[in-house]
Amino acid sequence: MSSARKLSNIQLELLKVFSFDLSEEQLKEIKDLLSKYFADKITNQMDKLFDDNNWGEEQVEKWSNEHMRTKYKD
Repeated sequence: MSSARKLSNIQLELLKVFSFDLSEEQLKEIKDLLSKYFADKITNQMDKLFDDNNWGEEQVEKWSNEHMRTKYKD
């Protein structure tokens, strides 16, 4: 039994906009643009999270020293 996957709204929009071939350079530029867009979104969300929780370098340092590994059973 195969399951059909519905395309997302962004996939549909990109198919409409880019229904023509691009050069490799143009394709790279668009990939870089999309990567920067999503990186900026994540950065803004992390900044808000840090601001909302009054986190700073001390909290990051605390996290870096935590050991959260699950102990293996012998």
